[in-house]
Formats: sequence, C-alpha cells, structure tokens
Amino acid sequence: MDYEIFEAGDVVLQCQQTLRNAKLAYKTFGTLNSDKDNVIVYPTWYSGQHYENEWLLGEGRALDPNKYFIIIPNLLGNGLSSSPNNTPPPFDKARFPNVTFYDNVKLQHRLVTEKFGIKTIKLVTGWSMGAGQTYQWGALYPDMVELICPFLGSAKTSRHNIVFLEGVKAALTADDAWQNGWYEKPPTKGLRAMGRVYAGWGLSQAFYREQVDIEKMGYASLEDFLIGFWENLFFCRDANNLLTMLWTWQQGDISNNELYHGDFDKALSSIKSKAIVITGKHDLYFPPEDNIYEVKHMPNAELRQTDSIWGHFAGGPGLNQVDVDFIDDSLKTLLAR
Repeated sequence: MDYEIFEAGDVVLQCQQTLRNAKLAYKTFGTLNSDKDNVIVYPTWYSGQHYENEWLLGEGRALDPNKYFIIIPNLLGNGLSSSPNNTPPPFDKARFPNVTFYDNVKLQHRLVTEKFGIKTIKLVTGWSMGAGQTYQWGALYPDMVELICPFLGSAKTSRHNIVFLEGVKAALTADDAWQNGWYEKPPTKGLRAMGRVYAGWGLSQAFYREQVDIEKMGYASLEDFLIGFWENLFFCRDANNLLTMLWTWQQGDISNNELYHGDFDKALSSIKSKAIVITGKHDLYFPPEDNIYEVKHMPNAELRQTDSIWGHFAGGPGLNQVDVDFIDDSLKTLLAR
C-alpha cells in the first residue's frame, strides 16, 4: 500500500447521515518544513486515485517535492477513502451516504490540521472534480489558503453538466446486473456503455476530426479507441463508487453550506486567495463561460485559457505534454507571486 489512512471517526455529513469510521486515504510527497508553510494540497478527480495525480509532480516542475510538502487526498467514494465498496454493512453498496465537496474538504481540513498541525496552505490545485474541491477550499478557508489554481473545473456544476451526468448514470444503471446497487457481479454492460457516453464529452470534436486517437495515441481505429481507452477507463472501477462520485459532482456548489446559504456570488467574492483559473476553450463539461463568471466575482483571480483540442482531458491525466506544460507554467507563475 503506497498511501496512508487518516481515521476520522464518525462524521456527520451534509445529507444528515453519519459516515461511520470515516477514512481519508492520502499520499504525501516531499518534506514539511519547520515553519509548516510549504504545503500544497492536490485533490483527486472523478474516479481517479492519488497515483493518477502524480503526472504533474516532479523535480523542476511547479509541484516539486524537493521544495514543497504535497498532500494528495483521495475523494470520498473513489475506492480508497471511505466508499461503497469498502464500507461495512449496513452502509455499504447502495446504502452508502451522499457526500458533497463540502464534506470532502472539511475532512481534508481535519487531515492537514489534526495530523500535521498545518495552519497555512501555500496552494490548493486540482483538475475537474479536483478543481471543485479547490474552489471549496478557497471559499471555506479564505484566511488559510494563499493560492488556488483550479483547472478545467467549476465552482458550481452547471445545469447542462448535470444533464450530461444523468446520461452517464442512465447508461450505467440500465444494465440488468445493476440490481439497484446490490449487484453480485459487476454490471459490465453498463460500465462499457458509460465509457462510450463519456467518449463523446471528454474530448472535443476537433480531437476526433484530426484523428488524434489514431495519429498520436496509437489506436488502430475509432472502435479500437472506444474499447481500449474509454471502456477500459471505467471497466475496472466499482459501479457504486462511480455513482457516489457522480452525485458529488452533480451537487457541486461552493455556496451550499451554512456560511453562504446558497449565495454563489458571495461565496466567490469571499475567496481571498490569489488565483489563476485555467479554462478550456474546447472543454464540453466546463465551458469558459462558467469560469469567466467565476473570475469576475473573485477579487484576486486571473483567467487563463487553453485552446487544446484535447477538450476536458487537456486538464489531465497527463496525456498530452503540451497541456501538461501549460498547467505547469501557470502554477509556476502563481507560486512566484
């Protein structure tokens, strides 16, 4: 096991259910300095686990373990932190409670303060659902977080994004083997269908038009790509875990808590952190319009746009070196401030 577990005890969630014996899986890189002020928090994305974040770390990069103490906390529901597949009855499988970004970040805050005694965080950054957690950190702990860099994600899940995810959910749960979450064997037809729905959204129209899957990724045909990349991406993951994280994504809203009572503009304006928000011209999940609105209401934020035809996947997980360098350069600029 290449990660550690923070044992959080019983945690009352926003849904008013208790996550009993809550576990937050995390991995650290680098060394916490004596002042405890070289901390970077880098949350995971939809279905991803900590090792799938490591593409952005390295010597000479912005997220350099030789300079910073980097904490990668695993999203609740991702199979390593408390999830439907690793929680004992009666709260396992379909009975696993609904969790929000707020629940995740509150638990992550406990990790950094209780486990490590950290009072100041240099940077919080993340892709997609990791970006949602990044915004949530900035809104919940504006005096603790110095810098944030959410990339290809949003502070509030749009209605269109929710509709897309309803299609993903419908594809997965249409499998007869699903059995309302009480399946005895994986709903493989549903998982394969989910991957194919995702394929039309994760990458841009230009990506397919220019046949990047064949010309640069080495797949023999479009069908080869749909099976080898997209079906394979979800085929090995637990269906209940995927649906738990999907619900978290759909409910994304940094203002849905006792601090802001649904006032989204107030939540955005409360983010004191200096910020670079990276948006993607061809991101079909999180279009630039959402990020333009957010930055307009954040007091210390700058917007940067990537024109990458890799669409949402310009944000990760490290598939295209040009995109990796764009994110890394933005992080270096932000950290230099």
